[in-house]
Amino acid sequence: MSFFNKMKGGAQSPPAVSFSEIAWSWIGAFLGITPVAFLNYNLFNGDDSVFIIGSFGASAVLIYGAVKSPLAQPRNFVGGHIVSAIIGVIAYKLFYPFPWFASAVAVATAIAVMHASKTLHPPGGATALIAVIGSEKIHNLGFLYVAVPVGTGVIIMLVVALIVNNLATSRKYPEFWL
Repeated sequence: MSFFNKMKGGAQSPPAVSFSEIAWSWIGAFLGITPVAFLNYNLFNGDDSVFIIGSFGASAVLIYGAVKSPLAQPRNFVGGHIVSAIIGVIAYKLFYPFPWFASAVAVATAIAVMHASKTLHPPGGATALIAVIGSEKIHNLGFLYVAVPVGTGVIIMLVVALIVNNLATSRKYPEFWL
């Protein structure tokens, strides 16, 4: 019975955020995704999203909307994506004939390594998975996937987060670097 009792929860819902906080989150996400998407659709012709990946949307929620979260800090954001991208590429290269298995290995291993390296960033799991389930164009990048789109996109979004999150008097980013 205690197993099911755990599922009841117990903590109260967090308080609502101010309009100012919502506005700064929107501005940060807009300005963070804009250059990455612009480069994707103009430099790379929008062909198979080689400069922008879905996990960047989830990262935007953290680094622009939950700036105090340990999971949103630069070490976690950058490290989590890079570690996960490497693991995803390795999993695909080792197990590509079995994409269901490669997917599970990539995500589970990315989580374990992010924990061990203190770089846990939930969107990193998606970054690892994209390396496995992405199209042939993603697969053809091989380890270049770690640099472009992942590394370059992460650096662009981090620079925007450092600027936008510190323009607001109510915000401070990062809480820690290492």
